[in-house]
Amino acid sequence: MSGPEDSGAVVIRGFTPADYDRVMVLWAEARLPLKPRGRDSRARIERQVREPNVMFLVAEAGERIVGTVLATHDGRKGWINRLAVDAVWRRRGIGRRLVDEAERRLAAAGMEIFACLIEADNAVSMEVFESLGYKKHPEISYFAKRAYPEI
Repeated sequence: MSGPEDSGAVVIRGFTPADYDRVMVLWAEARLPLKPRGRDSRARIERQVREPNVMFLVAEAGERIVGTVLATHDGRKGWINRLAVDAVWRRRGIGRRLVDEAERRLAAAGMEIFACLIEADNAVSMEVFESLGYKKHPEISYFAKRAYPEI
């Protein structure tokens, strides 16, 4: 099996339901906010990936999921969500490859603007996206209304 030094062996492919458990572990290890009884439940994710505007990608090394990105669009703007790379595999270009492929697919769907939302205390993600050409817009405030707390 190839190791972290061999990031060329990493394949970017679409998420399948069989990936769910490993993806949840990866997201927890990456400290992404999880809602396993809401939007991150197996049933909801399986439903989401069937939607035509959802592109859920995983980076796979051998049989191990080492990265994820969830790209969506609203017909006007492409959104990059859930970018995560296994700590052992970081700084090898996997995050960049995931975002590049997500942007390519979003562009193929007609999107010309790509955006992401990052929690204020996640400096690492901010650095990653700035290195990928994303610009911070401090004049924008994010508001959300949730049907229930676990969503």
